[in-house]
Amino acid sequence: MLLYKLWRSFVKEILLLKRDIGGIVIIFVMPLLLIVTITLIQDSTFKNLEGSKIPIIFIDNDKSEVSKSIKQELETSKTFQLLTNYNEKSAQDAVFSGDYQMAIVIPENLTKDLNSNIDSKVQTIVSSFGLEGDSAAVKKTAVKAKEIHLYFDPATNAGFKNSVMNSVNKMVFEIENKKIYKAFQDQLGTEENLEENKNLISFKEITPKKGAMDVMPNSVQHNVPAWTLFAIFFIVVPLSINLVKEKSQGTSVRARISPTPYFVHILGKTFTYLIICIIQFLLMVAVGIYLFPYMDLPAFDVSGKMFQLIVVTLFSGLAAIGFGVLLGTIADTQEQSAPFGATSVVVLAAIGGIWVPVFLMPEFMQTVAKFSPMNWGLNAYYDIILRNSGIGGIAKELAFLFAFYIAMVAISIFYERKQNAV
Repeated sequence: MLLYKLWRSFVKEILLLKRDIGGIVIIFVMPLLLIVTITLIQDSTFKNLEGSKIPIIFIDNDKSEVSKSIKQELETSKTFQLLTNYNEKSAQDAVFSGDYQMAIVIPENLTKDLNSNIDSKVQTIVSSFGLEGDSAAVKKTAVKAKEIHLYFDPATNAGFKNSVMNSVNKMVFEIENKKIYKAFQDQLGTEENLEENKNLISFKEITPKKGAMDVMPNSVQHNVPAWTLFAIFFIVVPLSINLVKEKSQGTSVRARISPTPYFVHILGKTFTYLIICIIQFLLMVAVGIYLFPYMDLPAFDVSGKMFQLIVVTLFSGLAAIGFGVLLGTIADTQEQSAPFGATSVVVLAAIGGIWVPVFLMPEFMQTVAKFSPMNWGLNAYYDIILRNSGIGGIAKELAFLFAFYIAMVAISIFYERKQNAV
């Protein structure tokens, strides 16, 4: 008998949705347009985050050993693409006008003066031990320190500036050290091959697990789950409107005087909108798999992850449905439920990392994001897509989403009983 009542409640929700063409468009069409548009807009930004090369101007006035070493280091890096058809004045104009983020200018005679300076210092040290010549004569060969000019776009982030300056400084420091060792080798007449010497300390990157993808998502890996969640939570609008309609049309009164408990009506809505959430998810995944490759975007890879992704979708759907039920229960008119529902979903999306990924937010907003149910769902999707996590790895996020649903429904039932108590 209870199953029959649940079935009839489900049928009633389907009939309500069939009459609301605008709601169906909002639920299905709008998220598809958003995912395509936003992914295309954000793709270049994510490529920069992933390490695609940044074009910079490189001017070599030295054209010798040191400048060639610096140029080679920059060219072999995964960060910069060197542009060399500039002089210092045109490079300065191009950077300061915002055409490029930076320019590096190597001064004339850098290698020659560096060698002279190092030889002078080495001979002075050797002479102090009484092993070689006259240190006073050597000091006359000392030269003025050379400057490598770095031009930055005024709008360039300070972190980027510091990173570049540290990198250039490190390269020059390593070149200078090698030359100092070589100068000592020549003065002392040793035959040890200094090129074979290795650093005592080095870095080794440890990845989460073999075959795991980078934790930093690309544009598709972010936008498919992010806009799936936005679509799921936007069911708050039609769901809350239907609940308000039931109150204004007297349907809720008939439901209360019937022998069917109120929670059965909520379960009917839950099952109906969970099916809608799954359809939304499948449409979004289809766009990521089949449409994005034709738009020069990465394909969305779901191989071996579909079951876990569907589980996250179900629990995210529960959280959205719970919020919609609460809003529809509290609101008295459609004019209250529709604007507030749409606005609240946009706010939750903004702080939850849907519009802008959480890792790009200020530290304070990253803390605030932890209180958005959309962020719980997005983190669960990330864990599956980027870290190959199973259900156990996302259990905390699933628990939060389910607890949110239970809390919203419990408050709704309590409010409904209080409002209708005689």
